[in-house]
Amino acid sequence: YVDEVDDEVLVKGAIEGMLASLDPHSTYLDGPALQRLETMIDGNYSGLGLSVAMEDKAVKVISPMRGSPAEAAGVKVGDYITHLDGKLIYGLDLDEAVSRMRGPAGTDIRLTIFRPGRDEPLDITVTRGVIELEPVTSKLESGRIGVISVNEFSRNVGKDVKSELGKLRKEAGGRLAGLVLDLRSNPGGSLDEAIALSDLFLSDGVIVSQRGRIARENQTYEAETVFKGDAARDLPIVVLIDAGSASASEIVAGALQDQHRALIMGETSFGKGSVQTLLPLTRDSAIKLTTARYYTPSGRSVQEGGIEPDIAVPQLSDPDMAKRAKLRYRESDLRGHLINEISLDDRELENDKKPDPRFTATAEELKEQGIKDFQLHYALQTLRRAGGTLVTAK
Repeated sequence: YVDEVDDEVLVKGAIEGMLASLDPHSTYLDGPALQRLETMIDGNYSGLGLSVAMEDKAVKVISPMRGSPAEAAGVKVGDYITHLDGKLIYGLDLDEAVSRMRGPAGTDIRLTIFRPGRDEPLDITVTRGVIELEPVTSKLESGRIGVISVNEFSRNVGKDVKSELGKLRKEAGGRLAGLVLDLRSNPGGSLDEAIALSDLFLSDGVIVSQRGRIARENQTYEAETVFKGDAARDLPIVVLIDAGSASASEIVAGALQDQHRALIMGETSFGKGSVQTLLPLTRDSAIKLTTARYYTPSGRSVQEGGIEPDIAVPQLSDPDMAKRAKLRYRESDLRGHLINEISLDDRELENDKKPDPRFTATAEELKEQGIKDFQLHYALQTLRRAGGTLVTAK
């Protein structure tokens, strides 16, 4: 080469290129990237609170995390981030772009965003915050219905949900009538925590299985291995999902759906049905490699197709819902994504972008009625009408 090149740079580039040819989730992690992964698993970091992916060398927003600085500033699903503080990030690798977005809490960063449907780019200033994801939050709604939101599958999510369920029972005077498990915009996380959360509501049967090319990747995970019994055995459950519910979220939704333990409501999920294994190379580098596909108890792979809700409920309270439906971003939209073993019809993957004639209320009408979250409103309404008995589908 015309200039002297560091051998380490060449080796890193070769590894990255080799892994990029496999699928979007197989990647090389050096010191900073590896540290970011470990930080995300712990559930605390300083930044914007965005779930992003690379599309044609551009950073695309999969979803802003609920309650995050990015959401508060107005960053939307489907936005493309082109500049950070006026500096072009197009063409950077994703880890580098994410690294630049992070910084000390309280500092500002200006995002230049291309939003499909707008003629001109827009600048949004976001104040970085400490993203203590609070992976689990809860509240008691009228009718003694508990709502538990799981924002990410970081450490101890299963135990935290069990604890929140106990608090809700106490707050309801021991007369809790139903439960909504909200997994919307949850990008996933720890497989162990997905198994733990599923096990919390199941007393027997398979939770999830995985199958790979080599025998040691073939695993089946069953109920009663983390928690004994069904912690909500006396309660009907609705699980809310949307296009931002991925990976571990889909494991939980698929397990509770196939075991007829919960009614799944909302939108078709993201469709990430693959398992990644972290393979250390040195003390500060590793390979994240896709090693298996996972399957729901009935043997379904959610890769590409996602989890279909038992009752499809659009987010009518979002005034930009129609535009957002066209921009919805899933695993099947990722370049080089792992294909489902069963060929899926593209028309089926697009089904939930069609308007549903059952739901006609506008965002303005719902706002006048005081309904800020139509999907949650519909779930609560369903549980109140059920009166303690909910017929699960499929």
